[in-house]
Amino acid sequence: MRGLGYGLTLLMMISVPLLGPPHMAQAQAQRVLRYASAFDPQTMDPHAIALLYHTRIITQVYEGLVNRDEQFRLAPSLALSWQALDARTWRFKLRPGVKFHDGSAFGADDVVFSVERVLQRESQRATQLRGVLGAKKIDALTVDIALAEPDAVLPERFYLIAMMSKAWCEKHGVTRPQDYNAKQETHAVRQAMGTGPFMLKRYESDVSTQLVAHPDWWGRATHRGNLDEVQYQVIQSDATRLAALRSGQVDFVIDPPFQDVGRLRQDPGLKLLETSDIGTQYLAFDQHRAELPGSDVKGRNPFKDLRVRRAIYHAIDMDLIARQVLRGQALPTGAHLSALVDGALPALEPRLPHDPALARRLLAEAGYPQGFSVNFDCVNVSHRQASCQAITAMLKKVGISANFVASPSSVFFPKLTQATGSLIEYGWFPSTDAWNALNSLVRTHDGKTGGAFNAGRYSNPRLDELIDGIATEPDLAQRRQRVGEALRLMQQDLPLLPLYRIKHSWVMKPRVQAVQWPSGVLELRWVRLE
Repeated sequence: MRGLGYGLTLLMMISVPLLGPPHMAQAQAQRVLRYASAFDPQTMDPHAIALLYHTRIITQVYEGLVNRDEQFRLAPSLALSWQALDARTWRFKLRPGVKFHDGSAFGADDVVFSVERVLQRESQRATQLRGVLGAKKIDALTVDIALAEPDAVLPERFYLIAMMSKAWCEKHGVTRPQDYNAKQETHAVRQAMGTGPFMLKRYESDVSTQLVAHPDWWGRATHRGNLDEVQYQVIQSDATRLAALRSGQVDFVIDPPFQDVGRLRQDPGLKLLETSDIGTQYLAFDQHRAELPGSDVKGRNPFKDLRVRRAIYHAIDMDLIARQVLRGQALPTGAHLSALVDGALPALEPRLPHDPALARRLLAEAGYPQGFSVNFDCVNVSHRQASCQAITAMLKKVGISANFVASPSSVFFPKLTQATGSLIEYGWFPSTDAWNALNSLVRTHDGKTGGAFNAGRYSNPRLDELIDGIATEPDLAQRRQRVGEALRLMQQDLPLLPLYRIKHSWVMKPRVQAVQWPSGVLELRWVRLE
């Protein structure tokens, strides 16, 4: 997923173990990356939310059993190795000598605790571990994961599942994740204790996050990054973000405005890294309520009719939006998952044709010859807001009057996860395994781990059957076949309408050396300042 915030203005500090007194540490910090984005991570609790803007910061402080290498391939992290002992048990061998930021040792007790914590109701990461029954300590550096059903790719599903200190969580009363939707305040919201390459120094909501290098990080000798400190600044204005870069106030902007990318490429004083996103932007339709709130249609829900969903598809000229509104910084797509995801079908990439006349005929056949009105929600990210405004105008031409509302992330994302929107635009960046995206986005919402981000509460028993079968199929070829069948069914039934994939463009000073992933996450462990 892609930001949120409570709008708190109280500056809350955290003390972390530094090399000497704080003033000495600041004097020694010669390599400081000043890094800007429009979005705040919103919480330091690693299990509370599952959003891109949160992931960009949390993965620098907390680590999982697995991570990814520079080519985005699954790689060891806090676990050195793993193997399936039988159909329902996986064993992970932990990395010795790992220390938390407070100097305490990481071990099997922390893994068992973290798995239990991430499975709690409040965790938005619980959906990734659907089917995991729990973890068992075998010895100080060995943990077994028990499954309800076989899972051929369980290690892949542990990507982004952060390991926390059991002792620290117990001491501070945060053995359960923050309830983000309830705007709960806990110790873990503004303070952190991980094993990662960077330690949290200060977090001021919607203003800045400061990180300092963890001197005892296990990977220090094998990773080429050389940063001593990172100052992550939230600058919501596009123009102000770029002005800060040009004036030397920041070194790196991860989300330059699309309309400026062409000009930035020509600037000899800057450098760009560009790649296509592994994620996809969608439109989700409310398909669970009998009537759409705020609509002029009473007693029925137009989105429950496939003809209406298809009409909206034909009404949108995504090629035009990508070319003119998004300034060529997006790739239109008719596929629900990127070709970078295992089992995705390139044949599904072409979109249905833009055909307003067909859209109007489909609406008439469905019983809406004059169209209808509907509330349309989008987060107030500049390029997404612009594309949603263009979609609103295109829908108007076929008779659908969309009441477009662009909301701050603190309002938008709870509406998404609680499925209170009627027509909603959002994005999802998956791992290279298809199951998590399918289970999160289109499986029937069960109030636990299935359909956690199913924004329209779409439900299809056949699709559920395929998704559950993907989770347990041990044969990878058969698994890919099931993924393909699920994606073909989604293309036919349109639980979500795929729109586009952005092109990630990162702009920076020439002295910044970085590795760019298709997920849009900057891994600070590889960043060098020359």
